[in-house]
Parts: sequence; C-alpha cells; structure tokens
Amino acid sequence: MTKPTTSPHGIPATLSSHTTLIIKELEALINKGNAHVSFDEAVKGISHQVLGSVPNDLPYSIWQLVEHIRIALHDLLEFVTNSEYVEMEWPGSYWPKDAAPGKDQSWDEALKAIQADLKSFEALVHSPDSNLYAAIPWGKNGETLLREVLLAADHTSYHVGELILLRRVLGIWEN
Repeated sequence: MTKPTTSPHGIPATLSSHTTLIIKELEALINKGNAHVSFDEAVKGISHQVLGSVPNDLPYSIWQLVEHIRIALHDLLEFVTNSEYVEMEWPGSYWPKDAAPGKDQSWDEALKAIQADLKSFEALVHSPDSNLYAAIPWGKNGETLLREVLLAADHTSYHVGELILLRRVLGIWEN
C-alpha cells in the first residue's frame, strides 16, 4: 500500500489545492477587508486631536478601539505561536482605560504593531511548517491555526466597522 502524498504544509495532496485556495482567501481577508473597508483605510488620515474623543452615548474613543484591536490581535498571535502562552484577563487586559494615548503610548506605534501582527499571521498561513487544520497543542478546545486566523480577521473587521461609525459621528469620515 502506498503512503498518501502530502503538500509542504503536511496536508494530504487531495486537500492541497483546497488549502492553497484557503490560504489565498485568508491573505485577502487579512489584508484587504474584502467586502468592507480595510483597517488601513479606516485609520487613514485621522488627526491626533480626535483620538481621545468619546462621542455622547458611545463607550470608547478611536484610540481605545485601535488599541483594543492591537492588544487582541497580538494576543491571538501569541496564542498560536507561543507554547508558553498565558491567557490574559478578560475584559480588563484587552481594553485601554484612557480615552487618549498616554505619554508612553503612540498612535503610530500602535498602527505599526497591528500591521506587523497582520503580516505575521499572513506569514504563518504561508509557512510550509504550518498546518491550518491541526489542533494547536497547547489549546484547550481543539483550536486550529485556521480558526485563529479567521477569528483575528473577524474581530478586527468588527471593530473596523465601529471605527467607521465613530468617524462618522465625529464628522471625520468622507466616504
């Protein structure tokens, strides 16, 4: 009996073409936003003066949303790449308390960190050492890389929608 052929990702050859398509779609979802505004478009041209503005009856500022995206995205990346991963406290560790960046925080650095983590997710799905379908060994519920990448993209896109809403309420969205 012959051994089934596998792709460089450790996937049986019969699934390899499907995996290639999935990787292409994940990359598009991570980078482009597909049917919605991308993260880059949502934060483009935001003045530092409005980062801490919290419109009436809304729970957070643009800064808090972006910092929440950064924290959650990095946490998901840590989970999939670090066998020593330690869960953060929900919700306190995921949301900044201050409406505006503090003196030790930077809007530009937060944006760069988000882009770097998105690129890391993209690299993971392209890596021949990654298996999108295998359970992450230190996970508790059979989590896979595929699930975590989809979760990262879904979570980010959800909050990108909120960023657009905040920008509209603040009168700084022109699209």
